[in-house]
Amino acid sequence: MRVGIPRGLFYYHLFPQWKSFFNNLGWEVVTSPPTHKSMANAGILAAVSEACFPVKVLYGHILELAEKEVDWIFMPRLVSIEKRSYICPKFMGIPDMLRAQIPQLPPLIDLCIDVSRDERDLFRELDNWSRKVGLKPGRVRKAWTDSTRATLTLETICRQGHTLDEAIRIWEGKPVARPGRSDLTIGVLGHCYTLNDRFVNLGLFERLREMGATPVTSEMLNPLKVEQAAATLPKRVFWTVGRKMVGTALLLDQDESVDGVIYLTCFGCGPDSMMAKIIERRMNKPFMLLTVDEHSGEAGVVTRLEAFCDMMRRQRRLGVENNLSPYGEFLYSH
Repeated sequence: MRVGIPRGLFYYHLFPQWKSFFNNLGWEVVTSPPTHKSMANAGILAAVSEACFPVKVLYGHILELAEKEVDWIFMPRLVSIEKRSYICPKFMGIPDMLRAQIPQLPPLIDLCIDVSRDERDLFRELDNWSRKVGLKPGRVRKAWTDSTRATLTLETICRQGHTLDEAIRIWEGKPVARPGRSDLTIGVLGHCYTLNDRFVNLGLFERLREMGATPVTSEMLNPLKVEQAAATLPKRVFWTVGRKMVGTALLLDQDESVDGVIYLTCFGCGPDSMMAKIIERRMNKPFMLLTVDEHSGEAGVVTRLEAFCDMMRRQRRLGVENNLSPYGEFLYSH
């Protein structure tokens, strides 16, 4: 069997596990190529206009896989990947959206992944799927359990200072260039599928490194400390990615080695519209919100990044300590 896995959405966090799972079953895994302009344009035309940019890009990847003569396309119905937390609700409907809008679509493996309450529900889902494709449930369960080690390996590579995209390449045995010297350290927040797709992020990490800045993402930090920082909010954030971003922002804000923070979001993202405001109100370091979509140009992003880096270097050179939040309380003397 040849199963296609699109290089979009949670590919950047779960691909090693998914690939290991199918390889453990003896299946061949085929991935779509990195996002390029014609692929994105095809996805934009195929998707509904209300979808966010990463979902439109996913459509382009699905169209690419449909031409590769795969037996299946793996497009799980993601609901939750951890207890008491959830993923964007659009992810639940993507398999149905694809079937309705893409003609001659190969069969989808749309396993419902929901571990918000009990992991046994996931194993029941795996059992039902295994019977449909003629596999023994026990073998499928073992293949899934063994594949979770790949995610742990990926997280270990990230904590060595690599982005998720770089960590996946290292996991696959591909070379990754070492970053050069830097005099700035900048935290970078955002969804994994926004930050790690070179086409969507408009070369953000490459540009920062060219400007002499070392990017730090949530995957590079201690996950326990990130959770502890997120727990300081009055109410627990039930979005998995949103909670991680809040915890990362608060942790970076307390780190004296971090000069500033950039939040990359895609226009139309509902959860981000709330999380970005929460983070902005709590930041005391220089903070910049970058919003991109299918109409964004790399030149505009480069200009903003250059200005942001120049501002932090100037602040350091002048020795100015003025990191008061614009939402704080001020005393004015007359």
